[in-house]
Amino acid sequence: MIQKLMRRFALTEKGAKDMVIGVMSVVVSNLVLMFPVGLLYYFTEDYLNKELDKSRVIFYIAGIIVCLILIYITNFWQYNSAYFATYIESGKRRVSLAEKLRKLPLSFFGKRDLSDLTTTIMADSEAIEHAGSHQIPQYYGSMISTVIICIGLFFFQWKMALAAVWVIPIALIIVLTSKNVQNIFTRKQAKAKLELDEGVQEFIEANRDLKSYNAENGYLTELESKIDTVEKRTMNAELGVAAFVVSAQLILKLGIGTVALVGSILLKNGDIDLMQFFAFLLVASRLYEPMSGTLINLGAVNALQVNIDRMNEISDYPEQTGDTNFDPKGYDITFDHVAFSYDDGKTVLSDVSFTAKQGEVTALVGTSGGGKTTVSRLAARFWDVDSGAVTVDGQDISKIDPEALLSVYSIVFQDVTLFNNSVLENIRVGRKDATDEEVLEAARLANCDEFALKLPKGYDTVIGENGSELSGGERQRISIARAFLKNAPIILLDEASASLDVENETAIQTALSRLIKDKTVMVIAHRMRTVSGADKIVVLSDGVVKETGKPLELMEKNGIFARMVKAQTEGQDWTIV
Repeated sequence: MIQKLMRRFALTEKGAKDMVIGVMSVVVSNLVLMFPVGLLYYFTEDYLNKELDKSRVIFYIAGIIVCLILIYITNFWQYNSAYFATYIESGKRRVSLAEKLRKLPLSFFGKRDLSDLTTTIMADSEAIEHAGSHQIPQYYGSMISTVIICIGLFFFQWKMALAAVWVIPIALIIVLTSKNVQNIFTRKQAKAKLELDEGVQEFIEANRDLKSYNAENGYLTELESKIDTVEKRTMNAELGVAAFVVSAQLILKLGIGTVALVGSILLKNGDIDLMQFFAFLLVASRLYEPMSGTLINLGAVNALQVNIDRMNEISDYPEQTGDTNFDPKGYDITFDHVAFSYDDGKTVLSDVSFTAKQGEVTALVGTSGGGKTTVSRLAARFWDVDSGAVTVDGQDISKIDPEALLSVYSIVFQDVTLFNNSVLENIRVGRKDATDEEVLEAARLANCDEFALKLPKGYDTVIGENGSELSGGERQRISIARAFLKNAPIILLDEASASLDVENETAIQTALSRLIKDKTVMVIAHRMRTVSGADKIVVLSDGVVKETGKPLELMEKNGIFARMVKAQTEGQDWTIV
């Protein structure tokens, strides 16, 4: 049962056990609420029979006090088990999702954009949190307590019990059969909300470009259309739930009528007495009220399936795993007949073979879309190859735990990600236990002093969201400083100097030359002068290795590399006329 609850509501094992306790608390709470009904029944009987002496009055006063105490205790238990436990579980759910995302391959993130993942972690988790505290325990608890009460009624007087109970299964069937319809409406609503979230995020990120082309009004018009769609989908989803729930509640109300009708007939025929008739009317009025709320909760639980499916999609996605004991003696990276394609099925790499040797700089060059960046990502196991193998020191990296593997890599991406923190702390990301002196030394190697010391608080200056206070070249130098700080034996540079001017590019290359001694360096570059000093050039075109060799050797061959160098050399003489 615990495993089923974990799967059904995207819970941890502790969360599933807490939910069982929450359901039990609701059951006990609902049963305790029947005590005042019993007390009222006996009080009415004594009153009609004129047996209300002093001792009986004291008994009823004591009974009222006991009922109030029990109601308080059970409600307090229900609140703690159904609410507090759910909030704790919600926190664990978000942490576990973040931990799961940390272990997933980048291929997963290619399928889900930032808005989608944010919606799952925040909005979907919030929806499950609300259902876990306000709906799920109440639904199951009310169902169990209702079954217990109904069984008791059949022992008391089966004909009257049947008259009271027959509407309950019919009402439940109406709401249960609505699940597929609700899911259709809910999926459409979720899709519309996601498109709106993506539109808002895109507008914020692209606002500068929209302004520069006077395209704001057109984009906002499209955004308003998405808002209208969300409103429409939300109303349809609410209506889809309400149509079934209200219909079921109307059926439920018929129960009081049938209890009165059947009770009147049985009372006339002498099969029951007046007090039995009165008792069933009391129980029926108490029975249908929580059931009405149960039907609403059932509708909400049905609608929750879409949120749970989205969360389970993350939880079920296969992780990249491998041996955590990774201690290579050397750091040569070898591509052995590697083929790779993304999820769209289009082949990106085909039979790629080369070796990036330790102590050398291997440069990947070629036309855009030729597979250079893909090669660097495969080298760090951001994706796994379709066929062939990528090895480090002869060890297949697909069998090595990604975190253990990346412990020997320093990577400088073309697109730099910075945090809303100081320059110093952004560089310290390279190695969290580094001292300030070590961080500053890495910063000097990356030529960060030039801009950092001019900031209001120097290296302690907060640089804004994703380094918004810095230029592109300054942001990239921080990224390079991280690589210096980590000082890993394998270095991957993806257009590391793309945003630098010639002077700073020269300074960075000088620092890199000090860093790469006895290390494996793989560089992706479009500027041919960046790779002029490389030990080995690998020319990629259409996912295939076209040429390999030293720069001078490839120039003598007068092939693709020579043509690229010639084209860029001619481009340097271009002027605006």
